[in-house]
Amino acid sequence: MYCYYAVYNKRDRDQAAGLFVMDVGAGHALLWDHKLKAWSYNPDLVVRFLDDDRNDDRWESVDRAVAERITPGITGGEELPDEETIAWVFRWRGRPPGGD
Repeated sequence: MYCYYAVYNKRDRDQAAGLFVMDVGAGHALLWDHKLKAWSYNPDLVVRFLDDDRNDDRWESVDRAVAERITPGITGGEELPDEETIAWVFRWRGRPPGGD
C-alpha cells in the first residue's frame, strides 16, 4: 500500500503544486519533478521535506483517488502512474536494469 501526499506552495493551498508517492516501510518515494517534467525517484528529498517542521502546513495525506484527480493539474496533463508502474520504479530505485 502506498501513501500519497499533496504538496502546496506556502501562499496557496487552493491547488496542489506537487505530489509525493511513498512506500514508507521500504523507504521508497516518487515525486513529480517540475524541472525534468517527469516522475523522479528521490526518497531522500521527500523524507527531508516531510520531516521538516517548517513544511508541516505545506502537505497533506490524500488517498489514491484524490491523487489521481489532482495529478494532471500538477504535471501539466500527465497522469499518476498506476501502482504496478510505481512498484517497478521502486523495485529498480528509479533506474531500469542496465541503465546508466
